[in-house]
Amino acid sequence: MTLSVTAHKMKGLRYLALGDSYTIGEGVEPHECFPHQLAARLRGEGFLLDDPEIIARTGWTTDELRAGIQARAPRGPYDLVTLLIGVNNQYRGRDVENYRVEFVDLVERAIVFAGNRPARVVVLSIPDWGVTPFAAGRANISAEIDAFNAVNRAETLRLGAQYLDITRAARQARHDATLIAGDGLHPSPKMYRAWVEQLVPYVLELAHKASM
Repeated sequence: MTLSVTAHKMKGLRYLALGDSYTIGEGVEPHECFPHQLAARLRGEGFLLDDPEIIARTGWTTDELRAGIQARAPRGPYDLVTLLIGVNNQYRGRDVENYRVEFVDLVERAIVFAGNRPARVVVLSIPDWGVTPFAAGRANISAEIDAFNAVNRAETLRLGAQYLDITRAARQARHDATLIAGDGLHPSPKMYRAWVEQLVPYVLELAHKASM
């Protein structure tokens, strides 16, 4: 049966965040990464939410995230799973079609962790680090990020999960240095907060539509 939003707020929800440096929050305090900011926002909406379980590490590619998941062996079902992965595949010059295969495997795993409820999985697009000071003098980054995002968007929608484009917001860093952390590469708390503003409506819609 479908629970009301009030009922959702009466129990502790479980959130699993999968990814790389963009998920763990390289360059910011732990509570400033987007999974923790999202949890804080949802608590502010009245939801009881356990601390996010995060499986992510700076530098991870798709295959390394898979190995990390296998090592941690998270136990579902989770009420929400986010997945943000691929920038290091692009950075290391890996093949886009190989990324497709490994990305699909990760989305399928995420769906299982979400209790075989694809709508509970939200894939975030890869931010464009080509607009950061760290990328100065390097060519083709933005076009390559777009190619990887075309793959993850198509496969996410094919598998029935939800897709959130944060790349457009991340590209605002070209004109706003406050969106970049002190290392000149990773997002600042302000940028993560912008992602959370995009994520919250997704989660609230889930709360209205189905049992959490």
